[in-house]
Amino acid sequence: MTDSDAPSFSLATPPLFAALAPARRVLIAGAGGGFDVYAGLPLALALWDRGVDVHLANLSFSELELVDRSAWVDRHVVEVTPETATPDWYFPEGTLAKWLAAHDLPSTVYAFPPLGVQTLRDAYRYLIERHGIDAIVLVDGGTDILMRGDENGIGTPVEDLTSVGAVAGIDLPIKLVTCLGFGIDAYHGVNHVQVLENLAALDRQGGYLGALSIPGDSREARWYREAVADAQAATPQRPSIVNGQIAAAIAGEFGDIQFTRRTSGSELFVNPLMAVYFTVDLDKLAARCLYLDRIEQTVGRRQVITRIEKFRDEVETRVPRVYPH
Repeated sequence: MTDSDAPSFSLATPPLFAALAPARRVLIAGAGGGFDVYAGLPLALALWDRGVDVHLANLSFSELELVDRSAWVDRHVVEVTPETATPDWYFPEGTLAKWLAAHDLPSTVYAFPPLGVQTLRDAYRYLIERHGIDAIVLVDGGTDILMRGDENGIGTPVEDLTSVGAVAGIDLPIKLVTCLGFGIDAYHGVNHVQVLENLAALDRQGGYLGALSIPGDSREARWYREAVADAQAATPQRPSIVNGQIAAAIAGEFGDIQFTRRTSGSELFVNPLMAVYFTVDLDKLAARCLYLDRIEQTVGRRQVITRIEKFRDEVETRVPRVYPH
């Protein structure tokens, strides 16, 4: 959204919902692949309760080429429903679609294969036109989508920033990024003091829409925890470490809460900050990214990877700081 279109915020209304108030058809999309779309489920549930027409999408890590061709509604878009079949055992979009249907909720989850900026933008444009979308919310499980590129560690930016770049090039009234799972990306080398520094810089530029905690006893929290447990049962070989920690945090757990053998040998730090949505204006976030111009013309994921790697080889990184309290 432009500065002239920016809503007037108040303490009485969370800025995330104030920004989305004019929207009638919202696309909530997992930005980083895997189970990221699950991090958008509490927000989707709240918006559905308000009568908003919400659609879900996800940048997929599944073997989408194994899905029947009839599910491919566009060159780079798969329409996943509860009936969509695949021999791939890892299929978060299909698992979520079945869970949504079991709860009498809209049960289509669109899936994008790993792409470059140009091709992913085409996929988003298809969904925008198909459903008359007037707002997009990219959701990240974790906060590394907020890295601008010169931090000591930038996590796993390939899918996240491909998504940001794709949506940044689309003219739409409302474009947001929200993150759930603060602290989780420490495993991938992210210094969260630098996350906070980036949020402060966005705040100075009018791009930070604040933090919003998910109440642990809310319907959104209860159903999110149920959906995550269902996904863990459906994918026991590779349950979501990110959403598992978020679900534990929303349940009031704290510390080294182990729920999968995938984290054995690692000490987790589940805490209430993981249950907080941190939201920013997408265009202002994109404007701060130091390498978004380098990946703008990409059509495939490998191009994105090599161009980010080249940028990181050239950039002088900021010195990380230890949180002082």
